[in-house]
Amino acid sequence: MSDSQRFPVAAHALAYLAHKGAYAAADAVPSGVLAASVPTNPVVVRRVTAMLSRAGLIGTRAGASGGAWLLRRPEAITLDEVLKAVNGCAHLGSPPAGAAGCPVGQHIPRQVAKALVAADEAAAAALGKITVADLLADDPASLRGLILPRPVVVAA
Repeated sequence: MSDSQRFPVAAHALAYLAHKGAYAAADAVPSGVLAASVPTNPVVVRRVTAMLSRAGLIGTRAGASGGAWLLRRPEAITLDEVLKAVNGCAHLGSPPAGAAGCPVGQHIPRQVAKALVAADEAAAAALGKITVADLLADDPASLRGLILPRPVVVAA
């Protein structure tokens, strides 16, 4: 699974657990059910849920009666926590080393690095204002006014 997919899968899984009211082991949602909702392979979901479990966001149980459940209310889980839990990063990359002896090549990498840090910090701050509960709400204040990307069409 690519690094870029862990965060969306994790956010989706957490929202699904909240939607299903899975707050205890007795309410555990199997990885196959979560995978069907995403949609992705159950192995992908199990990898992501293992990361969320290590971060203390969910509980998991292996086996035929296994699954995942939330350890915290969705209102108390922010998306920056989710991003960190899956070792994701909002950063846009890192600048290449500049050419030795070139005044631009020696200066630009440091300046680009500063710009990238600023962008990463801004993304983390924005995600810190959005909760898993917000993902399920019709018009949460934390997402109001944001422009949506074009919908992704999935072939049947």
